[in-house]
Amino acid sequence: LFASISNAWLSGQWDIHQMSHPLPTTLIILALALKVGLAPLHTWMPEVLQGLDLTTGLILSTWQKLAPFCLLLQVQPTNATVLLVLGITSTLVGGWGGLNQTQLRKILAYSSIAHLGWMILVLQFSPSLTFLTLLVYFIMTFSLFISFKISNATNINTLATSWAKAPALTSIIPLILLSLGGLPPLTGFLPKWLILQELTKQGLAPLATVAALSALL
Repeated sequence: LFASISNAWLSGQWDIHQMSHPLPTTLIILALALKVGLAPLHTWMPEVLQGLDLTTGLILSTWQKLAPFCLLLQVQPTNATVLLVLGITSTLVGGWGGLNQTQLRKILAYSSIAHLGWMILVLQFSPSLTFLTLLVYFIMTFSLFISFKISNATNINTLATSWAKAPALTSIIPLILLSLGGLPPLTGFLPKWLILQELTKQGLAPLATVAALSALL
């Protein structure tokens, strides 16, 4: 709200496509980053997701991302650095944060942060690629949350003992998890590969390398 009002004050119009002044543009990007949970504005996300039940958590991880993303796609920043910094910080924080967690919802929250980082990195170069990544992320997260809901698992120990209850489902879960981690030849690898290719084309090979290394975590 503050960003849009300051934009109207500085430029005299309310249109999102005409945001030319760097101050409101940066402000609105930061505000939307806070809304979707991009690092370094991500601190609310793991804690909030941990406190929710799996169905609500699923809605927070998927549906709630659509509106801010639509706005981010329409705001074309004059300076690309903000988005790149947010993107690379998110992939790193998402990778690091997921280590030594036993709570599945927290791991999923950090996974969400990392995936959003990948999307933001390529947002200004190829919006269609961002959309593809978002779609693949939605499908994987949806299937994972539903699997956890069926096996009634909220931490890793419960997941380890779910074999007796639902052997078929328990054998599929590792595949979904590996796909979410972006391991070839699974689906989750496809958007990451395309993003790395696009970043290299744009002459951002060092950034692509850091992002690829963060995905290993």
